[in-house]
Amino acid sequence: MSKYKVLIAEDDRDIINVLTLYLNNAGYDVEAAFDGFEALNLLECSDFDMVILDIMMPGMNGYETAIEIRKKHSMPIMFLSAKNQDIDKIMGLDIGADDYMTKPFNPMEVVARVKSNLRRYREFAPAAVNNPPSRLTCRDLVLDTEKMMLYKGGENIPVTVLEFRILQALMKNPGQILTKKQIYHAMYGEDKFMEDNSLTVHISKIRAKLDDSTLEPQYIKNVRGLGYKIEK
Repeated sequence: MSKYKVLIAEDDRDIINVLTLYLNNAGYDVEAAFDGFEALNLLECSDFDMVILDIMMPGMNGYETAIEIRKKHSMPIMFLSAKNQDIDKIMGLDIGADDYMTKPFNPMEVVARVKSNLRRYREFAPAAVNNPPSRLTCRDLVLDTEKMMLYKGGENIPVTVLEFRILQALMKNPGQILTKKQIYHAMYGEDKFMEDNSLTVHISKIRAKLDDSTLEPQYIKNVRGLGYKIEK
């Protein structure tokens, strides 16, 4: 099996050197870009399994780069940034990132998070999509679990890996309330429960992509104190 390939977009060469050293030692191939434009060019020329993005880069910042990546790619994206406010993390998750770390950082933790994100992406998702049915349908929504793609009224709606897993769990159980813990298990493939608003952010993002009202949602509904369900 070939090595996983990680793209780092960061304008600080010292940080790139440190991350490259630790990721190489952990068995990953690494390529580096010094701004968002260069990162997008590399993604056009080569396949990557994961992307690590700084936010404050010249030319095209990390947020803008992540938005462009999500138009074509579903691999895990992790922000590694000095911006440490809650709103920064929420914005990062909202535009499609799977993880967010703040600087200063422990490079060993970065390696651990890379490993965790790739494990979820490469192991848990394929294990789920190998089981029939290959398509889940709920009214005008169709989730192709083999290609990991969402369609609404026949139109493809790009979703991130975690958004896909949320939809898969809900659409497998239409009309049934899933607790937050159950949804987190579907997202991460393990009994992991996080007391934060990241799930709310992901649900909000899915609703936006479906053009669904947050006040009177027609698809994913919040059952106060219990969890979420998708209407049949």
